[in-house]
Amino acid sequence: MSVEITAGPADIDDADHSDLLAAVAAAESVLSGRFGAQVRLADPERLGGAGRSVVVRVRVASTPFSLPRTLVVKRYPSAVADRDPFAHEAVSHKLLTALPGEDRLTPELVAQDSAERLVVLEDLGKAPRLAEKLLGSDARAAERGLLSWAHAMGRLHATTAGRDADFDALMRRQGSQCCADPIAVDVHAALAGLPTLLAEAWQVDTPGPVLEFAEQAVRAFVTSRRRAFSPSTSCPDNHLVTSKGVRFLDFEGGCVRDIVFDAACLRVPFPSCWCPYGLPAGMSEAMVAAWRAEVSGVWPDLDDDAVFLPKLLEAQLLWVWLATWRGLPRLDLALPSGHRPLDSPPRSTVLASRWVRLRADALAAGAKPVAAHAEAVVDALVSRYGSESVELPLYPAFR
Repeated sequence: MSVEITAGPADIDDADHSDLLAAVAAAESVLSGRFGAQVRLADPERLGGAGRSVVVRVRVASTPFSLPRTLVVKRYPSAVADRDPFAHEAVSHKLLTALPGEDRLTPELVAQDSAERLVVLEDLGKAPRLAEKLLGSDARAAERGLLSWAHAMGRLHATTAGRDADFDALMRRQGSQCCADPIAVDVHAALAGLPTLLAEAWQVDTPGPVLEFAEQAVRAFVTSRRRAFSPSTSCPDNHLVTSKGVRFLDFEGGCVRDIVFDAACLRVPFPSCWCPYGLPAGMSEAMVAAWRAEVSGVWPDLDDDAVFLPKLLEAQLLWVWLATWRGLPRLDLALPSGHRPLDSPPRSTVLASRWVRLRADALAAGAKPVAAHAEAVVDALVSRYGSESVELPLYPAFR
């Protein structure tokens, strides 16, 4: 089998593109095997990928069947330890492709193969990603994109409510030995490890009431009955802004988990990555309101602030602890992250902004020990990185 290259880059045959060519050839084989006749793909266009994964857009050059004009191929390397992004990607798309078309907020799965460790997906086109809206110059377009993301997340939760058994069954059928929710492992590790890390790095103690609050947050996260599918990552690079609303991409950690944990990504946007700037006053509150409007029909108790806001603060604390546990050991390193431009905020400022917001929201909720602990961490950050570390600039679109 040969991959037809008709309009690719001039150096497409160079060794640097061997992984791309191998992914396209594997996709041809998988599609041909599924449909029982040869399918030829052409014009591969690299779209990026996390780690050593390969993501490529291809044109369907020849097929006796009715296939879309273009497709997206994602191929993964071997699993590492207990993490297998391919298993989560494949199972997530199987679960979501089974939804009715009008409820699907993700690309449709065309084919997948465990031996080749690849998925072939519907191509949603060249619509801008949410990151492009936020880094652009149109404030109204950025605001619409954020609210569309919030509404889409709520609809995704509402349409996949209670699908734990389905997701678990698909994971077992996939033969994956990794955990159902990779973040759950890290949440427990952060609970156990962050107090020592804060004490050793910044001489910040974690009082008993704060540790008890965090332990309760973890219990709520693990035992929650408000569960639905989660894309897991909240990076704006993974949200496509289409004419039909935001569509979600990349499910390398996709799982079924507590929906309020995802809602906290709206109060403190994009806590799973190090790329964010700040948002205008009131923007995150509007996003949370948009999300609640979508899920209230399935979980009406979340319309009650007395029920929802304490759970939201617990989830917010977990995200901040998780980000600090992950990021503190390498906080002084100048590490690139996703779409970060050269003048993006340093990681210390991104982290400080999360603790500042936690302090404010804990005070508003009457969780004074949590607020005092957040204040101590902010003071430590200011002492080490200067007062400018708590001044997170707005996204370019809102300046």
